[in-house]
Order: sequence, then structure tokens, then C-alpha cells
Amino acid sequence: MRVFLLLVAFLATTHATADRIKDLTTVAGVRSNQLIGYGLVVGLNGTGDGGAVPYTGQSLRSILGRLGVNVDGVLSDFDVAGTQASSIPADNVAAVMVTASLPAFAKPGQNIDVNISTIGAASSLRGGTLIMTRLRGVDGEVYALAQGPLTSTGVEVNAAGDEITIGVPTSGRIPNGATVERMVESPFNRSEYIVLNVSTGDFTTSKEIVDKINAIFGEATASALDGVSVAVKAPEDPNSRVSFLSLLENLEVTPGEPSAKIVINSRTGTVVISRNVKVTAAAVTHGPITVTVSATNEVSQANPFADTGRTVELQNADVAIEEPANKMFLFQPGVDLREIVDAVNETGATPSSLIAILEALKSSGSLRAELVVI
Repeated sequence: MRVFLLLVAFLATTHATADRIKDLTTVAGVRSNQLIGYGLVVGLNGTGDGGAVPYTGQSLRSILGRLGVNVDGVLSDFDVAGTQASSIPADNVAAVMVTASLPAFAKPGQNIDVNISTIGAASSLRGGTLIMTRLRGVDGEVYALAQGPLTSTGVEVNAAGDEITIGVPTSGRIPNGATVERMVESPFNRSEYIVLNVSTGDFTTSKEIVDKINAIFGEATASALDGVSVAVKAPEDPNSRVSFLSLLENLEVTPGEPSAKIVINSRTGTVVISRNVKVTAAAVTHGPITVTVSATNEVSQANPFADTGRTVELQNADVAIEEPANKMFLFQPGVDLREIVDAVNETGATPSSLIAILEALKSSGSLRAELVVI
């Protein structure tokens, strides 16, 4: 059996290709911010929390009170003693957590998507409507308000003791379901420099970015802070700064080649080997040992004219050991990826055998690469 290896895309090329700066870096301070809120979903078809959790009834009671509904004397889902009592019906109501991602430079009045997930005993959010929910940032301030009918693709069906669930009915989504109410301040227009952070920290890539920017816009325009960050002098005028960054992010540079690495998925047998993997001199042999045990059950009876004797059950077992005569293969010093693949394929190793060979090479110190098992 041949071993199929999933190799990196640039294996066929001898030189790294040029990439845009916008594909290699992110602008410091230009990022999304996470928002979270607690709310209620109403209008469910009996799939809500009911009386299973106390906070659903308490929240509904609080909302009705703020809307001017007289709820004095009406108990929540649980009374003071903790026992269930006559309460505000909550079978069609579910307590939920609402999350959203506030994009960089989002302005008040713009809409963002929200995700809704149950936190109580509700079995499905299908057909529900989220009522007005405040979404707060890490600082506790309200940055958006969410409301509207949600979409839930999950379905759960119970019949005759059988249950079938398709998808996740306890979570949903409202596209453009929240309105931004507050803008997050960004240092983009206030700082003297624009800082570019390399997505994959690499000193060679940082140097290439600095050299390219200085070659186009003049010396000392960019300077490397470390292997990840590059500081670039930017115009003070916001319009000029945006135009400058537009030109900057479309410059093409040749990134540094990544470090030698082998990634192994032990569950699927997938092996990804980068182009820079090297192996020092090593001799490898690999082959499974097969043990076969066959049992034969027989019955031993006494002779028909014997005075004494009894019938005895006998079990005979034959054990055979088979070990294939696999040849050893030799890695010369400095062998590259293509030779490794060819040598392993010649042995007819399976993906699991290949993983064992690579781990053994790493343990022996012959493999010049980082071995990552996921």
C-alpha cells in the first residue's frame, strides 16, 4: 500500500512567492471587540424554560414591571421557600445569552449580527423572538442593542420514545440583529506611527517588510520593533493616512520561509510535512509482527469395550508467528522531503506506520524538524 502524504502547497516551487503586506500583517488597534448580554426569547411553542429555572420568571416579571404591567402579588417561578408556585407562565420564554462581535470603526446606527444561546432548560429556540437586550463590552458600557426574530436551523423531534435531533435547536442567530449605540475609540488617527503586526512572527518577514516600505517611501519610514511588529511613520491628516495605508497594504514582499515542521493528525492519519524538513544519517526498518491463533475443539471418548473411562473435551490450539522481511532503508545526511517520501513509500508503510517512523526519527535526534501531533 502506498502512503499518501498531504504536502504543503509550495512544495513544487523552489522559491517562496510574494505576498501582499495586508495578507501578512494586521494593523495594531484595528480589531473587533466582543460584546455580551443577557436577554429573553419569547414566542416559543412550549419549548421554553417553564418553571425549571427561577431566573427566567424573575426576568420576565422585571421586564413587565418596567413596561407598566402591574405584577404586584404575582410570584415568580419559585417562591421564597424555593417551592414551585402559581407564577407567570414561562413555557414559551427562554433565558438566553446574546453575543456579538463589534467590528473596528463601527459607527452608531450600523447593524451587526448577534448569536443567541440558551442557558436554562429550553429545548428549542425555533420560532422565537429576542426582546430588547443590551450588549456590553469588557468595560461594562452598553455598545449595542439587540432585538428581533431569530433563525434556528436545529430541529428536535420526539415520538414513541425515540428522539431525533438535527443541528442545534438551542442556539440561533439574528443577522443585523443589533444596532450599534457607541463607538469604540481607536488609536488609528491619534498615533504618530502605524504599527503592523506580522501574523506569523518571523524576523525575516519583518525585515523584508521594512526594506520594501523604505525602498518605496524613503529611508527611515519604517523600522522593525521586533520579530512581530513594524512601526511606520504615517501622515497626520486622516484622509492622507487612509490613502497611505491603502498603498502600504498592497505592497508585495517575499516572506521568510517557515521553520521546519511536521504536523500529524493521529485520528485521521493525515501527515503534513513542510519543505524545509531534513533528516541526518539514519537507518530505518519497520514491519508488523502478525500472531495467528487457531483453536480446534474435539471430544475424546472411552473405547466401547473398556471397563472404565469417560468422555473428555479437548481443545487444541495452533500458534503461528509471521514477520514480513521488510528491507531497511538508509537516509543520507541532509536528505530532503522528497527523498523521505520516496523512501517511506518504497516500504509500503501505512499512514499509522509512517507516524511511528517519524516519531522514532525525532526521538533518535535524526529528524531536523518540529513534530506536532494534533
